[in-house]
Amino acid sequence: MALIPGILPPSRATWELVTTCFKFFPLVTAAQWITAWYPSGKTSYDSPLNLPGKWAWTVMESPTILIMAYTMYALPTELHISSLPWANWTMAGLYILHYIYRAWLSALLLNPSMSPIHLFVAAGAFTFNTCNALSIGGWLAGYGPTTVHDWAGRLYTIEIGLVLWGWSFMGNIFHDDDLREIRRSALRRQREQAEKEGKPIEGVEKLYMIPKNGLFRYILFPHYLCEWFEWAAFWMIGGLGCTPARTFLVNEVSTMLPRAIQGRQWYVEKFGAERVGNRKAVIPGLL
Repeated sequence: MALIPGILPPSRATWELVTTCFKFFPLVTAAQWITAWYPSGKTSYDSPLNLPGKWAWTVMESPTILIMAYTMYALPTELHISSLPWANWTMAGLYILHYIYRAWLSALLLNPSMSPIHLFVAAGAFTFNTCNALSIGGWLAGYGPTTVHDWAGRLYTIEIGLVLWGWSFMGNIFHDDDLREIRRSALRRQREQAEKEGKPIEGVEKLYMIPKNGLFRYILFPHYLCEWFEWAAFWMIGGLGCTPARTFLVNEVSTMLPRAIQGRQWYVEKFGAERVGNRKAVIPGLL
């Protein structure tokens, strides 16, 4: 039984509408090139519309997991598809694995703290993730390839894509953890000092430093770059005809590139051009 008739799981008309409209998302993100207003993370500020960072992040990222899983479960039955090819399930698994890490493990368990997230940002991210999960989930669950013959001749491309995806995912985790360690180490020092001097722990919600490990030696947002490689590999696995995967990659770059460039300027203003040095924003030696 459909949770929301025509939407969960998506009918073909709903899927085509979402997939088509989602291609134009870069027109929305273009606003970031003319304003630095982004009340989340480093650039968050006090506001009555702020939400607790960890829980806001989990809620706005969770549709990716829940919608994808439900669509893969329910849509084939509605379309009278007895079974889906292993490649469909593999792509769905990669997608869900990435967001289990981002939405649940990273936010709730691994991050020592997260800056508040403005309601506007959280609502926008929730909408983005809902549309993306419907688009990719619909393609994988019945509106894209549905037999092994649809994947014929693509084994080596899929294998290369899987290897690239795996390394990129690990790179994403590595650089995320380097950022987390800044706050973890500061929190450990605060706790030691609190035990010695009897002072309260100040907290590390707005603590920032310049990381130096891995690709942080060359760029300030290597976790962005690794994520782009992840979804480029995901598109490679799906093939050139996987429009939802291509759209996702384009939308990610259009969303994150201006934030990375503005983020580098934030680092320069906070720490000085000398300390930032020759580090670029997101592409070593270029941008």
